[in-house]
Amino acid sequence: MINQNKQEMLDAYSIAGLFILSLRLVVGWTYFSAFWRRLVLENKLIPDVPGYIGEKFNHFLPNAFGIKPMIEYLVSTPDVLWWAMVIFTIIEGIVGLLIMLGFFTRLMSIGVFSLATGILLGSGWLGTTCLDEWQIGILGATAGFTIFLSGGGKYSLDYLLLRKIHALRNRSWLVWLTSGALPLRAGTLGKVAGAGAFALLFVSLATNQIFHNGVWGKLHNKSVKPKIEISDTSIQDGKLSFTVYRVEGADVYGSFLIGITLKDKNGNVVVDKNAEALSHFPVSDIQNKYIAKVAPGKHSLVIPLGSKANLTISDNSIAGLPKGQYELLLTDVSGITWQTDLRY
Repeated sequence: MINQNKQEMLDAYSIAGLFILSLRLVVGWTYFSAFWRRLVLENKLIPDVPGYIGEKFNHFLPNAFGIKPMIEYLVSTPDVLWWAMVIFTIIEGIVGLLIMLGFFTRLMSIGVFSLATGILLGSGWLGTTCLDEWQIGILGATAGFTIFLSGGGKYSLDYLLLRKIHALRNRSWLVWLTSGALPLRAGTLGKVAGAGAFALLFVSLATNQIFHNGVWGKLHNKSVKPKIEISDTSIQDGKLSFTVYRVEGADVYGSFLIGITLKDKNGNVVVDKNAEALSHFPVSDIQNKYIAKVAPGKHSLVIPLGSKANLTISDNSIAGLPKGQYELLLTDVSGITWQTDLRY
C-alpha cells in the first residue's frame, strides 16, 4: 500500500511537471536570452559603450524599493558594478539554460524566483506604455514558486538521471534540489502551496500600489515624463553651481536640457544658456556621480534616467552679482521646466 501511494505521488508530480513544461521552457528562455543578447549577439558588458548594461542598471535607481542602497553603491563604484553585471549575466544564463533542461530544477527555480524578485523591486516602476517591468518581475517570481512545487516532470534531465542512477534515488534531500515527489504530507503540501500563493498575491498588490497606485488612488506612471530634482545650488567665486538628478521619465532616452536660466527677484535674466551653449557645455564642469552620465549632446545637454551630476557655470555676469534672492530655471526640450530658489 505504501509503495502504491508513493507511486501515485510520483505519477502526480510527473503529470504536474508536464503541465508546467511550457512555463519552464519559456521562463528559462527569458533568462538565458539575457545572457545570449549581452554576450553572444552583442557585447553589452563593455563600459563607456552605448548599451552597457551597467547604465541600464543605473536607470533602476531613482524609485527602486528596498534595494536602493545596494544599487546606489554599485552605480557609484564602476569596477564593482562591472563585476556584478558579469556575475549577474552568467547566473541568468546558467539558471535559464538549466531550467529549460530540467537539471537541478528546484534549485534553478529558486534562482528564477530571486532574479525576478530583484527585477520587481529594482525596476517594477518602469514601463512607458504599460507596467512592463512590474509584470515581468511578479510573473517571474510566481513562475519560480510554481516550478519549485512541481519539479521538472518527465521531460527533464532530473527525471532521466534519477531514474538511471540508483544511488541517487535513496537520497531524500536531493528532491529539494532536483525533481520528484516532495517528502511532505498532502495536507502540508496544500498549506505550503496556499500560503505561497497568497503571499505572492500580497506582494503583487503591495508592489502594484507602491509603484503605480494600481490598487487604489490615482494611477501614476513615472516613466512617461522626465523629472529633474535640483539641489546644492550656490554662487561662489563668480560661479553658479548646482546638482541635477533625473528621477523619472523614459529609460530609453535622456532628458534634453535646452535652457538654464538664472533670474533675480525682479525676474531679470542674469544668466541664460540656450540649447547651443548647452550642447557645448564643458565636460570639465560636469562632475558625474553615477555610471549614467550627464553629457553635452548634439543639440542639448543630455540627462539620462538615474544620472546625477554637479554642474558649474562660469559667467562674467555672475562675478558682480549683489546678494539677494535668485531663481534657477531648467527647461527641457518638451517644454517642461523645473525651478528652485537660490539665496546668495
